[in-house]
Amino acid sequence: MEEWSFPPNYDPEYLPDPSERYWFPVRETMDPGAREKAIVERIGVVMRYAYEHAPFYRNKWDEAGIHPDHIASLEDFERVPVVTKAELRESQIRAEPFGDYLCVPEAEVHHIHGTSGTTGRPTVFALGRADWDAIANAHARVMWSFGIRPGDIVFVGALFSLYIGSWGIMLGAERLRTKCFPFGAGAAGQTAIAARWLKMTKPKAIYLTPSYGLHLAEVAEEEGLNPKDFRLEVIICSGEPGASIPSVRDRLAEKYAAKVIDCGTMAEMTPWLSAAGNTEMDTGMVWWQDLVYHELCDPKSFCRVPYGEQGTPVYTHLERTSQPMIRLASGDLSLWVDGPSPCGRTYPYIPKGMYGRIDDMFTIRGENVYPSDIDSVLNALPEYGGEHRVIITRDGTMDELVVRLEATSEVYAAGPSAIENLRQKAATNVQRGIGVRSKIEIVDAGTYPRSEHKARRVIDDRDLFRSLSAKLGS
Repeated sequence: MEEWSFPPNYDPEYLPDPSERYWFPVRETMDPGAREKAIVERIGVVMRYAYEHAPFYRNKWDEAGIHPDHIASLEDFERVPVVTKAELRESQIRAEPFGDYLCVPEAEVHHIHGTSGTTGRPTVFALGRADWDAIANAHARVMWSFGIRPGDIVFVGALFSLYIGSWGIMLGAERLRTKCFPFGAGAAGQTAIAARWLKMTKPKAIYLTPSYGLHLAEVAEEEGLNPKDFRLEVIICSGEPGASIPSVRDRLAEKYAAKVIDCGTMAEMTPWLSAAGNTEMDTGMVWWQDLVYHELCDPKSFCRVPYGEQGTPVYTHLERTSQPMIRLASGDLSLWVDGPSPCGRTYPYIPKGMYGRIDDMFTIRGENVYPSDIDSVLNALPEYGGEHRVIITRDGTMDELVVRLEATSEVYAAGPSAIENLRQKAATNVQRGIGVRSKIEIVDAGTYPRSEHKARRVIDDRDLFRSLSAKLGS
């Protein structure tokens, strides 16, 4: 197959012919069985590398009675214990700042990213200089499948900060020899400015979260601009469920008259574009197994589930040398099927994308509910004003679900009758969609702030109710 070594050694000047469908045709369309044999060999190499360089992995595997030489098949690999985010944080407490799973000398660290730490200790991502180049090559290869070619303008409309998403797209765009426009997001008034720049430069592709994409369209219209006049062809989304939810995807596609592509795994797993849709798929993503090995596992045993079933993704780097993740448990939820995907690549295909997180799921009156399911129902309503909040509370002995959704300004202007019709319609559709009766409250468009990053729409007040009840009882 095309160059595939560890550590990676890609030709920085390589570019396919612009008419070529695949960046690496052999690697992307090879027989899955042959690819799996190559992956088993690579897993052995990566595990031996981590065992030699990282006390974190050496101690973890020794305690489990696992040695890299024991792994002769993908079934053997399922015996390797998963890594959790909590373990990574503990490692970085033991060995500040990068943890004892850093496998390169600190002098080789080229970029530092991480979590914000707003709800606890931040997690630090150390990216080596060689890894930075490998990520650029990996992302360029995946972005080729988005239809992006040298000379195109790529507008990066997400935060440039600790958040690695924007940087990853910028890296791929630069490696693709595009005109990269790292505009960013987050400053006051920046969204209106972005709309004007988009109208002026007319990029081929834009990168942002689905929520921000809808907000940007709203602001553009308030500024007297039509988002279709931006002439975008591709909208690249990550950071939250949405772009694989048909109603959300369709709203974005209609607003901009552009193809919507969902992508992304975890910041720890950069190159996070190893899960991505493309221009030949209407929804869902493929897993680029020769960049990151993806397993879909039972969330208790962490053994792979059969194709056609749902589980939680577990990820293993096949090219990273700085902080390689080996069987990192994601906490996301997906369903996979055997390839080939609609694009002809012989990778596993996840037709619904990542449609939720296990820890985002809440149980109310015995039913498991994912916030993305509510998002899907509301975005399918033409009268939906663009934002909502889900409040889980308790009234006496029963859990209650309240959905407060914005109506369009036209509905509000039409008066009480139109508002009540929307309330009843939303109540019926939400109950059908999630199997739980909810109380629907209608608020005016613009009530809730728009997110320029990942939207947070669920408020669980049940713990507050219990604490107040306990105080009253005492």
